[in-house]
Amino acid sequence: MGVKLTSRALDKYFRGFLDIDGFASVDKSLNGIQVDNDGAETGKIAFAVDASLESFQRAAGAGAGLLFVHHGLFWGQVLPVAGSFRQRLRFLLERNICLYAVHLPLDQHPELGNNASVASLLGLQNIEPFGNYSGKKIGYKGSFASPLATDEAVKKISFMNRPPVGVFPFGKAENATAAVIAGGAPFEVKQAIEEGVDLYITGDPSHSVYHECLESKINMIAGGHYNTEVWGLCALMRRCEKELGIEVEFIDVPTGL
Repeated sequence: MGVKLTSRALDKYFRGFLDIDGFASVDKSLNGIQVDNDGAETGKIAFAVDASLESFQRAAGAGAGLLFVHHGLFWGQVLPVAGSFRQRLRFLLERNICLYAVHLPLDQHPELGNNASVASLLGLQNIEPFGNYSGKKIGYKGSFASPLATDEAVKKISFMNRPPVGVFPFGKAENATAAVIAGGAPFEVKQAIEEGVDLYITGDPSHSVYHECLESKINMIAGGHYNTEVWGLCALMRRCEKELGIEVEFIDVPTGL
């Protein structure tokens, strides 16, 4: 019989290394348990990027008692329990599944985070924090041991070989340095420009920064919001399996964005 743990025990475990309390004042997401179960133990954790009905259905089908997501249901405002929101809540409650969400603390984590994971995929060295967000640096920057072409960087960070949403190849033919903020951070390319970084990697593209990149001669990869934010979940999933001995599964529900 495998390991089984309560949602409260898992919450304590996650809070032991994810800075949930430290981001409480700047992260609109309700980090931690968003929808609890009835106290039952779970022997399987599923991981998904988004708190969508499809993610819930597939987690239930996989027999998971807790679903850990990056984008949860609650974002700092009161919502009427109606429509698709009601449908999602009802599904979780009827199947006694706990929904656990971690947004910026997972982006920022220096080992398991989305940004650190992408930096590791790139093979960056001399890594240091990068990208100010409400007084906290949530991204990372570093240097390559050998200069790397932008198209090679794309290959290194592409989840399941999925193509990026956009590439702005306006800088050097080969990059000596790179900075990473996964997800929705196209405007932080301005910080990369200010710091003299050769290559900036995020998830979302933006029409508004196209000419900024062109005129500043910087390379930028918009790898996709979804595809740049799977990596932290995968790293966390491996840690849970190794340290807790619990069964885990990744639920892949790509949006193409």
